[in-house]
Amino acid sequence: MNALTLPDIAAQASRQALPLEWVGMCGIALPVFFDGQRLNAKADAGVSLDDGNARGIHMSRLYLALELLEQENLSPVLLRRVLQRFLDSHEGLSSSAHLSIHADLLLKRPALISPLAGWKSYPVTIEARLKNAMFHVELKIDVPYSSTCPCSAALSRQLIQQQFIDDFANKPPQHADVLAWLGSPNGIIATPHSQRSSAKLRVRLADFLDELPLIAIINDAEAALGTAVQTAVKRADEQAFALANGQNLMFCEDAARRLNLALKRSTGINAFHIRVTHAESLHAHDAVAESRFNWELA
Repeated sequence: MNALTLPDIAAQASRQALPLEWVGMCGIALPVFFDGQRLNAKADAGVSLDDGNARGIHMSRLYLALELLEQENLSPVLLRRVLQRFLDSHEGLSSSAHLSIHADLLLKRPALISPLAGWKSYPVTIEARLKNAMFHVELKIDVPYSSTCPCSAALSRQLIQQQFIDDFANKPPQHADVLAWLGSPNGIIATPHSQRSSAKLRVRLADFLDELPLIAIINDAEAALGTAVQTAVKRADEQAFALANGQNLMFCEDAARRLNLALKRSTGINAFHIRVTHAESLHAHDAVAESRFNWELA
């Protein structure tokens, strides 16, 4: 019996001659390595289909090219090699290639005062594109933090002032009396409202970078905000966190401006887009602010 040649439907001509901007696969499970850490990732891989007469691309070739990501730490150089392999395996069909890697980056963070430490998870996406020898990388990072409303803080202080006037209206306050009053439930009768908040950062990297500055960007963002959420804490850490919130009162507009200035000071960032969300505890809706730099050029 003669062996039959396996059919290659993708090599057949398309019934409708029409190029496509992107064809590929999404949600491919694979391990990747960053900063010595193995990450469970999902990848989206694709190329353009410039030959409108071609029925389709060779998706298995994209899948196999992703094996390069299992062999060394993620870097711009490695990402470019993967994209070039995408194009080399689709010579005559494609002129642009795209790769997105979605993962959770785990960083161990120390407590504010005590020797405790714990792990925090930062959702990150690494996007790389290669078209006509033009290569660029974008990073998407989610940074959680706490925010205390300046308006609520001012209103709370006014209520405390009024309570002080009422409680000491008929007698001149003595130091010991005031100290006791400040520590009593009657003293601090109102507290400002705080909310867990998040900053979604999207940055386009400069071409000269040899490494992906994920950790540096996270550190810069948390330093600019001053109220990064904590992991393992003791009471001393919780008190220090309350102090940090009290010293960093901010509307969503304030947070967006702080992050804008921090990213402008960061080395190797050509453009960025910021979106901060304060999940209001006063309202059932969120407060949101956005800021960008050179993003229309990205």
